[in-house]
Amino acid sequence: MKQPIMSMNAPSQTPLDLTRRRFAKTLGAAAAGFFSIRGAYAAALMTTPAQTEGPFYPDKLPLDTDNDLLVINDSITPSVGQVAWVSGKILDASGAPIRNALVEIWQADANGAYLHSKSGNGEKRDGHFQGFGRFLTGSTGEYLFRTIRPVPYPGRTPHIHFMVKVKGREKFTTQCYIKGEKQNDTDGVLKGIKDPKARSLLIVPFDPLPRAHAGEVAASFNIVLGQTPAH
Repeated sequence: MKQPIMSMNAPSQTPLDLTRRRFAKTLGAAAAGFFSIRGAYAAALMTTPAQTEGPFYPDKLPLDTDNDLLVINDSITPSVGQVAWVSGKILDASGAPIRNALVEIWQADANGAYLHSKSGNGEKRDGHFQGFGRFLTGSTGEYLFRTIRPVPYPGRTPHIHFMVKVKGREKFTTQCYIKGEKQNDTDGVLKGIKDPKARSLLIVPFDPLPRAHAGEVAASFNIVLGQTPAH
């Protein structure tokens, strides 16, 4: 069985796959910034805007649903696309991490096809791309996925769908976008958020990972649930 990529705070004695080791080493001290939001910035937290689930949440989940979307089970053939490490924290409005939040992501493959029977371009779907992944947060609220940099397809700018499930709460859905993408300005779903400040919370840089192989990129996307308290 393929081992899931472990969290940044995994105990040192926990076996990590070689790719995950390289990622942690490459990020170095910068990784702390991916998972730091409390303290001086807590008072400025805004609730992450919710967005539509869309029509392409998988209608049949893959057998492999871990947080590495590039390799399915024990396959030695990786998916096509630019490797992207997407990480962040699930927080409440005070900046406190939420433990045992189930984070799910799904997105189109490099050909613009979803893991869904009615997806456009389905005949060209990359069978080596998992298309869907899950991560259960620990005490620090962090999550991590290895996937591909999202690509555009007709009618949509590049994006990754997120769903967060927390016991006792309604499921929360939103989408993550790439900073600097020209199509962001014309994407109807993203433009549906009228408040520019709120909209900006969903748009993050996908920056090159220094010294990484094959042009890998990394993005940090925090999700804040609940109402922002009055100050």
